[in-house]
Amino acid sequence: MSLSVRTFHFFVFLHLVCTIDVPLDLPQPPTITNQSVKNYIVDPRDNIIIECEAKGNPYPTFSWTRNGKFYNVAKDPKVSFRRHAGTLVIDIHGGGRPEDYEGEYQCFARNEHGVALSNKILLQVSKSPLWPKEKLDPVVVNEGGSLILQCNPPHGLPPPVIFWMSSSMEPIAQDKRVSQGLNGDLYFSNVLRQDALTDYSCNARSHFTHTIQQKNAYNLKVLTTRGVPERTPTFLLPTGTSSSKLVLRDEDLLLECIASGVPTPDIMWYKKGGELPTLKLKFENFNKTLRIVKVSEEDSGEYFCQASNRMGSIRHTISVRVKAAPYWLDEPKNLILAPGENGRLVCRANGSPKPIIQWLMDGEPIVVPNPNFEVAGDTIIFREVQSGNSAVFQCNASNDHGYLLANAFISILDVPSRTLGPRNQQIRVIEYNRTQLDCPFFGSPIPTLRWFKNGQGSNLDGGNYRVHENGTLEINTVRKEDQGKYTCVATNILGKADNTVRLEVKEPTRIVKGPEDQIAKRGSTVRLDCRVRSDPSLRLTVTWMKDEAQLYIGSRMKKEEDALTIFGVAEKDQGAYTCLAKTELDQDFAKAYLTILDKPDPPMDLELTDEAERSIRLTWTPGDDNNSPITGFIVQFEEDRHQPGTWHNLASVPGNVNSAVLNLAPYVSYKFRVLALNELGSSTPSPSSERYQTSGAPPEINPSDVRGAGTRKDNMEITWTPLNATQVYGPNLRYNVKWRQRNTGEPWSNVTVWTNRHVVWNTPVYSPYDIRVQAENEYGRAPEPGTIIGYSGEDFPSAPRNVRVYEPNRETVVLEWGPPENPNGNLTGFNLRYQAFNGSRSAKAVTELLSPNQTKYTVHRTDSVSRYRFFLSGRTQVGAGEVVTIESPLKQDEAYTKNQVDIATQGWFIGLMCAVALLVLILLIVCFIKRSRGGKYPVREKKEVALGPEDQKDEDGSFDYSDEDNKPLQGSQTSLDGTIKQQESDDSLVDYGEGGEGQFNEDGSFIGQYTVKKDKDETEGNESSEATSPVNAIYSLA
Repeated sequence: MSLSVRTFHFFVFLHLVCTIDVPLDLPQPPTITNQSVKNYIVDPRDNIIIECEAKGNPYPTFSWTRNGKFYNVAKDPKVSFRRHAGTLVIDIHGGGRPEDYEGEYQCFARNEHGVALSNKILLQVSKSPLWPKEKLDPVVVNEGGSLILQCNPPHGLPPPVIFWMSSSMEPIAQDKRVSQGLNGDLYFSNVLRQDALTDYSCNARSHFTHTIQQKNAYNLKVLTTRGVPERTPTFLLPTGTSSSKLVLRDEDLLLECIASGVPTPDIMWYKKGGELPTLKLKFENFNKTLRIVKVSEEDSGEYFCQASNRMGSIRHTISVRVKAAPYWLDEPKNLILAPGENGRLVCRANGSPKPIIQWLMDGEPIVVPNPNFEVAGDTIIFREVQSGNSAVFQCNASNDHGYLLANAFISILDVPSRTLGPRNQQIRVIEYNRTQLDCPFFGSPIPTLRWFKNGQGSNLDGGNYRVHENGTLEINTVRKEDQGKYTCVATNILGKADNTVRLEVKEPTRIVKGPEDQIAKRGSTVRLDCRVRSDPSLRLTVTWMKDEAQLYIGSRMKKEEDALTIFGVAEKDQGAYTCLAKTELDQDFAKAYLTILDKPDPPMDLELTDEAERSIRLTWTPGDDNNSPITGFIVQFEEDRHQPGTWHNLASVPGNVNSAVLNLAPYVSYKFRVLALNELGSSTPSPSSERYQTSGAPPEINPSDVRGAGTRKDNMEITWTPLNATQVYGPNLRYNVKWRQRNTGEPWSNVTVWTNRHVVWNTPVYSPYDIRVQAENEYGRAPEPGTIIGYSGEDFPSAPRNVRVYEPNRETVVLEWGPPENPNGNLTGFNLRYQAFNGSRSAKAVTELLSPNQTKYTVHRTDSVSRYRFFLSGRTQVGAGEVVTIESPLKQDEAYTKNQVDIATQGWFIGLMCAVALLVLILLIVCFIKRSRGGKYPVREKKEVALGPEDQKDEDGSFDYSDEDNKPLQGSQTSLDGTIKQQESDDSLVDYGEGGEGQFNEDGSFIGQYTVKKDKDETEGNESSEATSPVNAIYSLA
């Protein structure tokens, strides 16, 4: 039983000592802490620095070997040690040649307790040899054939980066058809005629100097044929049906298949008997390269690539073997023992083939047997060690693919327990997180370590607590109740030590409302939320990131406490936005993707193929749809003869098509461009294509919209819409114009013009003409045109006919008329002006524009006394014609009755009569005085004065109040400006009381213009022999 217990403690003890470092204030052998890589390539322009640093007590000294022999640094003035280190510095700037220092170096760090070794460092100087000059003949290849342009770069160290460009340093575009292989060659699956438009130069860029060497350019000569035959795929690389590949463990496996064929083949990859390792799989070079990162032994097997097009498919099998340089299973660790203790060093490695293990002590082979330890393969066993047995052991594991070298020392110490970390730490941690309370310690023999909370209770181990071998206490899930004071105690047979850690638990930082994925149109406003809750005792900062980089908050952005607002979003705003809420203890983040919808990018790479006499195929490459699917394309053309620089729509194509067969017109020099359409609009135009010229032909159509119309009353202007650029069909386009007066039997007149108008003069007013316009070019005439009817110029129309006025009732006055006898054009309407009048008083005139079909107009009276005067004329496009003037009738019986009542009751009339009476009274008084004095007054010759109508008394004793001067004359006419020319005084209805031509109808209307006038003699004959006196007037009114 006691033996098994000792064995258990022995293994626990071994495990513990492997994880504890010796404090540097204690004696210990050297340990290498820094060294250069095994394969060390340096820039020849810089000083060479070979790293080697170590620690130990006492501090170690350093020495080097070069190519397996001692290297005396002191003898070379250009080589020195870096201060307080074993690093070598070789001064190249001072004139040293870097090539003189190439070789294999190894560093030795030693003190009184042992010797530690670095890896063997192979130093090589980077080389960039020049490309040999060579003259390359043009490469001749058939259109549709395959092609390989070899690069063959000179060997460099490290290998240069290869890329292809033209001699003018333009990159060679690569795609599924044209691509660069892993060996640097350029492969064409099939050659197109446009491949000859540029040359091809292989370029090599140096790793250190970044200088570029350019190989002489290849020039291609493509032999074109009419129609490229399709063919099944064949492999350009690798050749044959199978090949093999060796790769080392943890390296990247690269498998490559490049095939030729028409159409360009697609490449697919498979693994025989299993699935491809998707988690570490990448397809590169347009699916032609398969990359498996950090391969392992299970990635061995058979892989095959399949190349296929619509003509067929082929496959190539690649057998992959995975070998391994040595890798550690159990790397030896430093061993710390107290006098009299036992221990062991273990060195276990694996590889393919299996590596060989070799032990060294202080850099020298181990001499066996040794009284202090025993070597048993990959293990060294120490028993009852004593002071002075310290040393450094080296384990070397090697096979055909490399080696591993590890240093592990054994140190014999007798040290009481001690704690090494800072004392009385205060640790703050977020609730529900995992945390570790450190308590580094040391002692020899190795102490035991225990943890206590708040200075009481049992040892903390198990459940939510775990104590690590290095003394760290891990709390799996921290809760509020875990807050408090924690003490660690280290104990060995020589003493004990303790340390205290205070733990504070804080509320976690959480984003309670984060941003969400959004799709926004260009120019709109976007708001990204970020609402955070955190511990108030912690300082919170909220940072916005875009595409994993900190976002610059520009003028279009506004950062608020709980959101980010972006105004007028643009394409550059698209990306992944991250809200990062951070305190000094924890952080939380929320991510959302902002997609910007925009108009599509313009199509590219316009290509003309399938040329025919009247058609051609246009193919293009669509641009980026900017997150809104392309719904269609518009093909436009420009010609350089008639409207150079003006683009016209030619065809519309659905969004899933990238070519169109275009129907073309003869004799047009075409240039094409394409616009892409999506929901947001159209793209900018694509770059234009090359020009394409079609041959000529006679016109196929005649001009459209032929019209004949007069601009004056004696002409007719013939106009038409000329043929456009795609209708001309040939040079010297002209038009044959014919015309003749319709239905007269006269022959056709004709003329040839080069414009789109012709004027025919000396035509009768508004007469119909037959018109024909025929297109003609140098190749011939268009088909016979149809006949169009046109009209010569218009004139003013004559007066409307049959004009009459009647009153169907006391409330309305109706005007009726007929169309003019001679319209002299297209009658566009009638102009009507009318006004109410009552004696010498007239109301404001009213003007109406009537339609050409209207022959009747009704006026609603505003009073029962007024009459109406009408002025009516016809209207054509030239203007208004002759005016007819007419007044509404007045019935006699109604007129006189109304006049008596109206005059007798009017204030002005009563005043006038009073004045007349007063004047007569004064006259009588004067006469009476004269007679009383016996005086005489001279009797003059009486001048006979005709009385006016107002002085005449009708048989019924009434007076006519119409004024002779206001009567319209018979046959009065309207001038061109619509005013009335009065030749005599207006006639009143009294003038027509007796017979004459003007008569009333049965309905009381009055027909025609006034043509009957009372004779002057008749008027004079009716004069009274007596002087009219106011008394008579008064009597008459009574």
